[in-house]
Order: sequence, then structure tokens, then C-alpha cells
Amino acid sequence: MNKLPGPPEPATGGSGDDALDRAFAALADPVRRRIIARLSTGPATVNELAAPFDISKQAVSKHIQVLEHAGLVTRTREAQRRPVHLNPGALESLTAWIDTYRLDHERRFRRLDALLDTMGDTDQ
Repeated sequence: MNKLPGPPEPATGGSGDDALDRAFAALADPVRRRIIARLSTGPATVNELAAPFDISKQAVSKHIQVLEHAGLVTRTREAQRRPVHLNPGALESLTAWIDTYRLDHERRFRRLDALLDTMGDTDQ
């Protein structure tokens, strides 16, 4: 497998490639993306997270386990409650990894724009 050059390691632990693979695989599922979106507004219990879905609480719990394994969410214990929390550091690491490549492409497009501008100046 080809390794991509030098992106920052995510805060999810493990090797950078493994952590990225787990995080992006977890986010590939639309239910898990909706769970992440809901958790961006604040912690929630499994029951609260399961409410908008037409799937069992057990299925939602499995989705949460995948997100936990990817380091995207954590659980705490508050008396009888076990709220799920978003791990913003993991999302920031994913964003930083993506930005590495986005910024590189933006630089290339700016250079191409500058080249096209100079070519346009010579046509007049």
C-alpha cells in the first residue's frame, strides 16, 4: 500500500495510518455521521442518540462502539447515565490531515492562475 507523505497524526492513538483508516471508515456510514452531527451540539445518551433512527438501540450502540474505537467519541459515567461525548481533538486532526492536501492544491491553483494571467497579458 502506498503511504501518503507526511500528514499530521490524528489524536486517536495508534499509528497515524491506522488511526486515519479507522476514523474515515467510521465516518463512511451515514448513521455514524448523523451521530457525530448530533454530538456536536452536546453529549447524549444512547437512548437520545437512537431516537431519530428507525434502528434498534443495540444497533446504535454498535455504531457508537465503532466511533469509540476510531477515537471520535468517548463515554463517561454520570450516576446511572453513560453519556457519549464528541472528541473534538480527533476531528481537528482529521481536518488538519485534509488541510495538508487542500492547501497544497490551492497553492498549485494560485500558480496556475498566475501563469494564465501572464499568458493573458501577452495576448493583448
